[in-house]
Amino acid sequence: MLFNSLNFAIFLPIVFLLYWIATKGNLKLQNILLLISSYFFYACWDWRFMFLLIFSTLLDYFTGIKIYESTIKKKKIFWLWLSIVINLGFLGVFKYYNFFAASFADGLSLLGFKANFGSLQVILPVGISFYTFHGLSYVIDLYKNKIKPERNFIYYSVFVSFFPLLVAGPIERATHLLPQILKKREFDYSKAIDGLRQILWGLFKKIVIADNCAEFANAIFNNSSHYSGSTLVLGALFFTFQIYCDFSGYSDIALGTARLFGIDLLRNFAFPYFSRDIAEFWRRWHISLSSWFKDYLYIPLGGSKGGIWMKIRNTFIIFLVSGFWHGANWTFIAWGFLNALYIMPSIIFNTHRNNLDIVAGGKYLPTLKEATSIFITFSLTVFAWIFFRAANLTLAFSYISEIFSSTLFKTPHFPNTDKAILIIFLTVLFLVVEWLGREQQYAIAKLGLKWPKLLRYSFYYIIILAIVVFKGTSNQFIYFQF
Repeated sequence: MLFNSLNFAIFLPIVFLLYWIATKGNLKLQNILLLISSYFFYACWDWRFMFLLIFSTLLDYFTGIKIYESTIKKKKIFWLWLSIVINLGFLGVFKYYNFFAASFADGLSLLGFKANFGSLQVILPVGISFYTFHGLSYVIDLYKNKIKPERNFIYYSVFVSFFPLLVAGPIERATHLLPQILKKREFDYSKAIDGLRQILWGLFKKIVIADNCAEFANAIFNNSSHYSGSTLVLGALFFTFQIYCDFSGYSDIALGTARLFGIDLLRNFAFPYFSRDIAEFWRRWHISLSSWFKDYLYIPLGGSKGGIWMKIRNTFIIFLVSGFWHGANWTFIAWGFLNALYIMPSIIFNTHRNNLDIVAGGKYLPTLKEATSIFITFSLTVFAWIFFRAANLTLAFSYISEIFSSTLFKTPHFPNTDKAILIIFLTVLFLVVEWLGREQQYAIAKLGLKWPKLLRYSFYYIIILAIVVFKGTSNQFIYFQF
């Protein structure tokens, strides 16, 4: 069930009304309804993978209690690693087995040996990377005595499988989400309206910008040998806005939907394309994943305490693992490696925390220095996205080599140029709105609230009209494959 589908448009109001009216504010009934709704939502993808989700939930629920109750450290370690190994084992089989098998066979062939390990013909369970990380953070926090185990299985299950975040995040922490699940929730009109506003903006980003940019990004990347370097640059830009509006659009819908039920989820995006350096970009892009890797991998590896060489080593590990988390393809590893190279100067010269505030705070325009920094950071990011989008490394390098050729100076040309120009115009308007709202939690959080009522609602209706008129051909969210 997609957030941008008619099914979800029917599903959400029904659950919302039952949640606030039928349960009559009873916390237990509210959580039971959320769990049933979440399992139904997930089963709409493929009911068979429900058993994997329930097994993962039972595993971490049981091992979490055992970790907390064990008085001997060795037993705590045993239960912790049991959860980690099984969780990552399932993730590895479904997501990475074919990659490792093919890569190992290719390696043997280079040594003169022929090997065929076969491949698993299985569908990747949607959301497995996300709910696996939910459970892992829970058991690790229990091991570190940061939290106490939740003994109510229904409440814990809601934490793992709450439907707005189930299939593509944000990756929640038990320290943040579980207390909200355990607390009585009452309807807040202003919070619900704010949630609807964020859902509206998320749908605009996904349907109007991402889906339409996808049409041109797919056409150009899938036939890159037929296009000039200038057209390939546009293709990379189309994908740059596709992936941002697709994933941040999903996150906006998720956060807005959760707010309808009185729950606040972790913010996942903070206007990353306005970043002034790569370190700032990674503080603003997929925030829940970046912070997860920092807390559960970077810091346990030693973080920044062991000197410059340890910082460099740990940074490369984080980015390579992050790239591999995104998919079983060398292109994602190359993307992670490239971003690690990008961030190295700020790590070495200790400037990675120079830009903690939002750019040009309280101003309409950035300074020349800020604008230059944004342009350079954005250009590096666009270049890295080529590896992320390409089907394989060969095509990625071919794409890049064609960009840096004499055809870079040719006039861009591809089918349906008139529509492409319209989408570029809409994307520029979108960027203007994002810039004006960059100091808020999302672009239109406060935009227009002080306008006359007629003007404010006209603004919302224009967004709705754009969603209807410019509905693209793509529906699937990119991050569902991760």
